[in-house]
Amino acid sequence: MTNVSLVRFRGAVEAGLAALEARREEVNDLNVFPVADGDTGDNMALTLGAVLAELDRLATSERSLDEIGRDEIVHSVARAALLGARGNSGVILSQLIRGAAEELISRPGELIDPVLVGAAMVRAADQAYGSVREPAEGTILTTVREMALRVVSASAHGDVVRLERDTPADVQDQVLAVVLEEAIDAGQESVRRGPDLLPALREAGVVDAGAYGLVVIFSGVVAALRGDEPPEIEHHVAARVTHPEHHSSTYRYCVNFAISGEDLEARSHIPALEALGDSVLVVGDRSTLRVHVHADDPDAATGLFDAVGEVSHLDVADMREQMEQRSERLAAAVPRDATTAVVAVVSGPGMRDLFESLGVHTIDGGPTLNPSTYDLLAGIHAVPAEEVVLLPSSANVLMAAEAAALQSDREVRVVATRSQQAGLAMAMAHDPGRPAEDNAAAMRAALALVRTGGVAPAAREDTNGRFTAGDAVAFVAEEIVAWGEPETALRTVLERLGDGAELVTCIASADAPLGGEAIAALAPDGVELELSPGGPPSWWWLLAAE
Repeated sequence: MTNVSLVRFRGAVEAGLAALEARREEVNDLNVFPVADGDTGDNMALTLGAVLAELDRLATSERSLDEIGRDEIVHSVARAALLGARGNSGVILSQLIRGAAEELISRPGELIDPVLVGAAMVRAADQAYGSVREPAEGTILTTVREMALRVVSASAHGDVVRLERDTPADVQDQVLAVVLEEAIDAGQESVRRGPDLLPALREAGVVDAGAYGLVVIFSGVVAALRGDEPPEIEHHVAARVTHPEHHSSTYRYCVNFAISGEDLEARSHIPALEALGDSVLVVGDRSTLRVHVHADDPDAATGLFDAVGEVSHLDVADMREQMEQRSERLAAAVPRDATTAVVAVVSGPGMRDLFESLGVHTIDGGPTLNPSTYDLLAGIHAVPAEEVVLLPSSANVLMAAEAAALQSDREVRVVATRSQQAGLAMAMAHDPGRPAEDNAAAMRAALALVRTGGVAPAAREDTNGRFTAGDAVAFVAEEIVAWGEPETALRTVLERLGDGAELVTCIASADAPLGGEAIAALAPDGVELELSPGGPPSWWWLLAAE
C-alpha cells in the first residue's frame, strides 16, 4: 500500500464525513427510533471522525505505509471506529466498517474493484445484523443490506467495468463511483420504504435517521471519487414536535464505554446489562469491546466489567435533556401565528413553484400524480402547523389522501380537488390563522364555483377513431370536448369555461405549441384571461374559470 493509496482512502472518508456534516442536524431531527434523542447525526459523525484521526496517525508513523501493510491499516481503522462509536447509530456504523475491513483483510493482494466492494458491503451488513440482539427492519440494517445486494447484482451482471492492475487510478475511481451510485440509488429506495416496515417511523411520519445518514455518507464518497459535488440526495423532513415517539421505557442515560482485556466474549455480558437497562449492544473482538446501554445507573453498568478489563472511552448522555433540546429545536421552526397549512400534490417544478408562491406546501406526485399514503403523511408532517388542509389534485389520489388523514395524528381535512388548477384557485381561500375545518369549508365553497379544463397531446390513438397520438385533446372537467389541432382544442375549452366566468386562468407548459398572444386572441369577449407558465409536461394547457 502506497502513500497515494492512503491519501485516496482518506479523501473518501473525509468527503463522506463532510457530506454527513452538511446534513448533520437534518439527520439528528429525523431520529425517533429507538429513542427520539436527536443525536444520530452526531454519533455517526463521531465514528467517522475517529476513523479520520486514525488515518492521520498512520500517515505520520515512522514506518512507511508499505511496511505497515493493508492488514494493519484496516485493523487500525476498524478499532478506531469501534472506540469512537457512540449511541446505537455510531456502534452500528462501526460494525459496518469492521465487517468491510475484515473482508478486505481476508483477500490480501486483491485489487479493490466493484466485486470486492460488493463482497465487503455484504460482510458489513452481516456484521451489523449480528451485532444487534433484535434487528429491526426499516432501519440502517435493511438499507445497507439492500445497498450491498445492488452492488453485487451490478457486478455479477456485467453492468460495471472490471478493473485490472494496470488500470489508471483515475479510471479506477470513476468505475468505483459508478457502482457506488448504484448503491446510493438502492439506499434511497430503501430509506423511503422504511416507514412501511417499521411502525415507529410510520407513526412519526419520518424515515430512519441512520439509514438516511448512511446514504448521505456514500454520496460524499462518490463525490471524492469523481472530484465533483455529491450526487443529489433527497431531503427528508424532520419529525414534528407532537408526533407519537417510540422511546426507551423509563431509562435516562445513554451509556457508552470500551473494555480492553484478554479473551473477551461479547455475548456473555448481555444478560447482566439487560438487567440494568435496554437497547444493549456489545460488539468487538477478544481484546476490545464496545458497550452501549440505556440505563439509570451508569456506574452500575461500568461496574459489571471491573474484573473483566479496563474501562475507557466512557460517555454518558442524558437522553431526557437531548429529547428536550430536540423538541425545542423543532418547535423553533413553527410560526406561532400559523394554525393551518395547506399541502397540495403537484407534478413538475413549474406547478410546485406556482403553489409555493401562494404559501402552499407541496408533495411531488410524479408525472402521473400518484403518491403513496406514506408520501402524503410525510408531506403532512413536514409543515410547520398543527392543522392541515390536503389538496389531492387528482381523483386517483382521493382514497390515499383520506387514508393519510385518518392515519395522521394532526388535524387534517381533505378538500377533494380533482386537478392542480383547481387547487391553485383554492389556495386563494386559505387563511393560516383559521382552523383547518373552517379553511376546508371555505375552500369547498370556492371549489363549487370553479370549472376546470385542459388540453394535452394524445399519448396514443383513440379506440373510437377520434384522434391519433400527438393530436390535441381538450377536456372540460374529465370529459373530452374536442380534438384535433391545438388552436381548435384550446378555443373550445376557453369558450366552454368562459361562458359566465369573470376570470379564466391558463397555465402553459414549456412545450405548448401556442404563444401568449395567440392564446389571448382565443379568449371570449368580456373574460379576463390570466396567463402563467409552469404547467406540467404532460399537459399543454391547464385552465380554471371562476
